[in-house]
Formats: sequence, structure tokens, C-alpha cells
Amino acid sequence: MFNFILIFVCLLLGIILQNIKVIPIAKVYKILNKIVVTICMPAIVLFYIPKLTWSNELLYPIGSAWISFIVAFVLFYFLGKKYGWSNKMIGCLVLTAGLGNTSFLGYPIISALYGEQGLKMAILVDQPGTVVVLSTLGILVATYFSKDNLKPIQMLVRVLKFPPFVCFLIACFLNVFLIELHYNFQLVLKVLASAMAPLALTSVGMQLRFESKSQHWRFLGLGLLYKLILTPILIFTLYVLIFKQKGSMIEVVLMESAMASNITASILATSYGLKPRLASMMIGYGIPLSFITLVFWYFVTQII
Repeated sequence: MFNFILIFVCLLLGIILQNIKVIPIAKVYKILNKIVVTICMPAIVLFYIPKLTWSNELLYPIGSAWISFIVAFVLFYFLGKKYGWSNKMIGCLVLTAGLGNTSFLGYPIISALYGEQGLKMAILVDQPGTVVVLSTLGILVATYFSKDNLKPIQMLVRVLKFPPFVCFLIACFLNVFLIELHYNFQLVLKVLASAMAPLALTSVGMQLRFESKSQHWRFLGLGLLYKLILTPILIFTLYVLIFKQKGSMIEVVLMESAMASNITASILATSYGLKPRLASMMIGYGIPLSFITLVFWYFVTQII
């Protein structure tokens, strides 16, 4: 319940701040975005990835985020090229519709519905799934679509300079060689990681505009359709109908796939100039709507 309250408090705070004229809104939300990307997200990677224990049985929860993102890329790239969308529009939709809010929203919802065992599965969907996808494929997409004529070497340099990706490589090294970080350092990482959602949500609120004539409504509808409806349909079709998987693990994976857009993905899109207004709308409108669609998907899981 606390997470749900915090979501709306932070969004409301951001909306209030954008109406205070003495505050340089553009500078403030860019600073918040930089803190999220360069400090909070690397802290999450370094705190969780070294603790993971890999197993073939975990491919289902881990694979859902990768499947969702790759299909989003193929779908929106195809539609964008067919209908002449800008690269920035394609990149924004891939990032915000391709990744779900599997932690800040996902953890409390899954914990409430499935208990501690369900939460363990949710962490697998989120950490080696969503977080790793965002730190690898996400930065590649953001880099590629941020400029029309970016050379491969420039893309590679940007990826290698992206703090979460660098920390991901470090975290993998620690995981493989079973190196455990000092307890006090882990405490610091946990504190920094916990600051991500409030800062990101406040930044989103500062950029959110409720415009009845916005040029982004059509794209918002497409993005939310994919994120809230088509993604869980895709996972349901693959895992339940094709691979014949059942049980609480698959139920958790399906629910996680139906979560609203990932907050950090929205921040990443904004940081790279990929339609910041649309990225904020995907969060601002997507989260409330997801509470409705999640009820439907929960009933679906009960008949699996």
C-alpha cells in the first residue's frame, strides 16, 4: 500500500512543482534524471546482480522481459518505418512499451497476491530480466534512435560510457567469481537504489501535461495497448498455450508482464531526447490504467 501511495504523491509533487514559476523546471528534472541514471540505477545493478543464482529453470521468468522488449522493437520499428514516424518516436515507444514496472509496482502487487515465494519469482523477472535488458539493449536503443546518423563507433562509446552498463559488467564479474561486496557498501547501495522510484516519479510528474489536443495521444494509445494488453497476451500464448507451462511461477510471470511502463525506461528516453512528453504520459496515464487491466489478468491466471 505504501508504494501505491508514494506513486501518486510523487507524481502530484512533480505536477505541483512544474506550476511554481520560480523553479527552473527543465533544469531540475534533468538533474533528477541524471541522478537516477548515473547513481540509482547502477546501485540497483550492483546490489542485486551479484546475489543471483542462475539455473535453467529460471529462464521463463528471466526471458519474459527480453521477449517483450525484442518484440516491441520489431513491432514499433516496422510501424515507424511504414508510417514515417521519427526515430525519436520509435525509440520512445520501444523503451516505454517494451519494459514493465516489474519492481516498484510489481513487487508489492505480487507479494500481496502470491506471498514471499511469488516475490522471489518477481525479483527474477525484474533483476536479470528488466534491469539487464534496460542496461544493455535499452541503452543501445536509446543511443541508436537519439540521432539519425550515428556511427557504430559512436554508439559503442556511448554504451561503454553508460554507468548502469559498466556496473552490470562489474556485477557479472562479482557474480561469476562469487565475490561479495562489503556489508557497509551494500547498505549504501541499497539506500541509493531505494531513492530511484521517488526521484524518477517526481521527474515524470514535472514533465506530465494533461493536454486534450496533444499530438501524442495516438502514440500513447499504441504504447499502452502493447504494454498492458498485447505483452501479457504474448507471454500467455508462448508460455501457457505453446510451452504448456502452468503453476504459480507462470502466474507471477504473466502478472509481471502486465505491469505498467518502466519508470527508469521513461527517464532514459527523456535523457536521450526521445519524445520526453510521450515518455512521461506513458507513466502518468499507464500506471492508473494498469490497476484496471491487472484485475483482468489476475482472473486469467486463476483459470490457467
